[in-house]
Amino acid sequence: MPQVSWDDVRELALAFPDTDETTSWGHAFWRVHGKGFVWERPLPKPDLQHLELDAQPGPVLGAKVDDEPTKFALVEDDPEVFFTTPHFDGFPAVLVWLDNVSHRLLREIVTDAWLAAAPPKLAKEWLTEHPD
Repeated sequence: MPQVSWDDVRELALAFPDTDETTSWGHAFWRVHGKGFVWERPLPKPDLQHLELDAQPGPVLGAKVDDEPTKFALVEDDPEVFFTTPHFDGFPAVLVWLDNVSHRLLREIVTDAWLAAAPPKLAKEWLTEHPD
C-alpha cells in the first residue's frame, strides 16, 4: 500500500467548500466554516504512556466523527488504523495512524470528518452534488 502523506490530507481537505488550513499549537489544522475537522496530532507523553509506547511510531491524524459511538465502532473495527486516548474522552474525534491508511480510506476519513463538522446546509448541498 503506497503511503499517504500530509500533502494528501491537505489536498483532500482543501477540495471541500468553505475550508481553510491553519495551524493549532504549531501543527496543521484544517477547518470548515471555522470548525476543525482534520488535524495533525502529535502524541504527548500522557498519550504515549496510555498506548504503552516509548515514542510516536508515525504520523497521527485527528478526525472529527459524528459521535462517540462512531469513534468507538471505528476503533473496534480496525484498531490497526483507528485509536483514541483518554484526552479525547467525551469528544467526537478519532485518531488515525496515517501510515496504516490507504488513499481510499483517507478520502473516506476526510470526507466523513468534513461532513461531521460542516454546517448542515453546506453538507446537504455538497451531498446533493456528490451523491456517490
